[in-house]
Amino acid sequence: MKALDRGQRDTIAITLNGKARTGACDNRTLLADFLRHELGATGTHVGCEHGVCGACTVQVEGVAVRSCMMLAVQAEGLNVDTVEGLARKHARDAAVHAAHGTNATNTTNATNASNVADAMGDLQAAFKRNHALQCGFCTSGILMTCDDFLARVPDPTEQQVRETLSGHLCRCTGYTNIVRAVMETARDRLARPRLAGGDANA
Repeated sequence: MKALDRGQRDTIAITLNGKARTGACDNRTLLADFLRHELGATGTHVGCEHGVCGACTVQVEGVAVRSCMMLAVQAEGLNVDTVEGLARKHARDAAVHAAHGTNATNTTNATNASNVADAMGDLQAAFKRNHALQCGFCTSGILMTCDDFLARVPDPTEQQVRETLSGHLCRCTGYTNIVRAVMETARDRLARPRLAGGDANA
């Protein structure tokens, strides 16, 4: 982590959603503000600014963190993923699955999948199908937490999902449809054909 004097601005370099990015900040700039105002990642929402509501959750080195509780300088040199990156992750996964085919159709599908920048990831699509959002302000943070959670707990119980969501405030949905969407995503991922030498989440 870079040490900055009060009032000093410096260039911070991170890998944002798989791409190298840089931006200027001072020693008190929060990661949430750096992402939104310097790098344009406005899918990260700022709610309470006290680490309570969960709206600002992003992933740093694959782990869900409150970006309002982390300084931008602490992210120097690290991998940071925001909700904007879930679609790209979905496209990369689709390309990997399609590339395991051998015919021309699969090759074309792999190329098309790799070019899709605005497709929804499977978790996002499940949220849409299950009406797991209304105003959407809290949704990006919930998605980032649940994406991290499912990577660590691929076959969760409903109680585990509810405990994971306990760190997020949602005034609209009542959580039932969010839980349903997460459980559906887990089931769908487990049902995917296993790749040779890999697993259902590859």
